[in-house]
Amino acid sequence: MGCSTCSNSGGVPNGCKSNGSCGNGGCNKLTVFNWLANMDLPSGTEFNGVEIRFKNGRKEFYQNELGFPLYEGDVVVVEATTGKDVGIVSLSGELVRLQIQKKSLMQKYDDLSKVVRKASQKDIDKWQSGRAKESDSLLKAREIANELSLKMKISDVEYQGDLTKVTFYYTAEERVDFRELIKRYADAFKCRIEMKQIGMRQEAGRLGGIGSCGRELCCSTWLTDFRSVSTSAARYQQLSLNPSKLAGQCGKLKCCLNFELDLYIDELKAFPDTKKTLKTRKGDAFFQKMDIFRKKMWYSYQDAPNEFIELSLETVNEIVQINKKGDKVDQLVNEAIKIEANMPAYENVVGQDSLTRFDKRNKNTKRKKRKKKTNSKPS
Repeated sequence: MGCSTCSNSGGVPNGCKSNGSCGNGGCNKLTVFNWLANMDLPSGTEFNGVEIRFKNGRKEFYQNELGFPLYEGDVVVVEATTGKDVGIVSLSGELVRLQIQKKSLMQKYDDLSKVVRKASQKDIDKWQSGRAKESDSLLKAREIANELSLKMKISDVEYQGDLTKVTFYYTAEERVDFRELIKRYADAFKCRIEMKQIGMRQEAGRLGGIGSCGRELCCSTWLTDFRSVSTSAARYQQLSLNPSKLAGQCGKLKCCLNFELDLYIDELKAFPDTKKTLKTRKGDAFFQKMDIFRKKMWYSYQDAPNEFIELSLETVNEIVQINKKGDKVDQLVNEAIKIEANMPAYENVVGQDSLTRFDKRNKNTKRKKRKKKTNSKPS
């Protein structure tokens, strides 16, 4: 997504560099379409709650207790734990009530912070100056952490709207001692310091990027809950357990492995146990691989493991039932060979001409032109 100020000029992207603070929602992450915006509600039923968006998709609910006429895209000043913060209204009206109920926050609605006022130009200028300092502060914070030899990665920095507090988002595999670090940060940035640890998936969601599928990362566009992904999800989908292919940019297993997992589990219920061998008079055959949606299975005899025999799911289930009764079939017949034998021979309905049929004709025409030129020259 993007807005009109991010258009190209001369092949080079301009880029507004407002980092999602332009207010038009073009650069926003995890947006919610307000499908109730054009619906008139009965008088006296208006909901005074609003959803405020901050940096990198961070959203919180606030009470519009003073009844300001707020619309999506308005810049407002809100209460923070210490001081005031500045954000953009991302949702207002009845849809905010539904979002609060969805997240089970209606019982805590009275304890939510309040909207103080609409932001003035002075508030916006201070807020933008904090945004401009974030990239330099990130580099400086990383330098200080490296000097102290701390095993942590600082991935993002966020200044509060009134510049009284700065939050450092970091990832670490072990516990980190912040006592000396916070002293150095307080001397360097001259404001209140807050350290907030996030996971690898949350870090990828904040930073964004392009996945192996060629699209934006799900965690930075629409995915809000990070469910645990196990290697069994790859086994159910018959994927090779290759860590380099199964891992996302965060270094963890890809979240998309869970998207179709339920469908694969339902389809696998019709398949027999792959640990069981098919008993025939020719010998026992063990399972090699399967195609779940084509309902195909491949088996090999124990004395010929490199020879794959393709069987349909119905055939395998029939053999399994025969083996349960104590009987054996004669042998496994490769059904793929049967299908290929019955297939009609391919016929070229366009004609038997080759793709290079014009090459010889072009050579002949060139020779004729050369002969004409030589004959036309005066002797």
